[in-house]
Amino acid sequence: MDGANPGFCPLDPQIGQGGKIGPNSVIQLGETVTARLGSDAARALYCDAGVPDLLNQPPEAMIDERVPAALFASLWDMFPQNAAPLAEEAGRRTADYIIAWRIPPVARILMRFFPRGLAARFLLKAIRQHAWTFAGSGKCDIKPGRPHLISIRDNPLTMPDCAWHSAVLARLFDRLVAKGTRVRHVKEFGASDPVCRFEIALPGA
Repeated sequence: MDGANPGFCPLDPQIGQGGKIGPNSVIQLGETVTARLGSDAARALYCDAGVPDLLNQPPEAMIDERVPAALFASLWDMFPQNAAPLAEEAGRRTADYIIAWRIPPVARILMRFFPRGLAARFLLKAIRQHAWTFAGSGKCDIKPGRPHLISIRDNPLTMPDCAWHSAVLARLFDRLVAKGTRVRHVKEFGASDPVCRFEIALPGA
């Protein structure tokens, strides 16, 4: 743009009108891109998404879901070959943060002694109670079984194979329930809003 400061990227005026979602969707993506591609690439990503200030001043509270949605969209536009593994690593980092800071230490210890079926139900209950932190305005449904099912209708952070959500869930179940847990993402399209379904299969199930 003529006359514009080349070091300034204005905030997209469309961002800031959606539901709320957890800040780690932004924080961990920034840390991942910085670690893997460098600070210049991370800044270019945040500038392209219209939120340059959030890279050096990460959000500390719930944020508008359109912010991480814009960041992930820019990630696929700018780094298509690296986007999926970067989103997956950001998801694993998010899960590690949740395990370290959002699950009480007593609960983490007790889950080690639970039968894995009981531990899975315990974790599913916690996910249901805090669904708004990762589903935003989307509607989250959870159904225990073989496999366990987590569905997000009208997912605000949809992306190819829902790489971020799949990695978050896989890491949580792998670390807290059973190592080797597999998560399979299926996108369903019907007469209503599209649904992202995550099939969570414990090893040997």
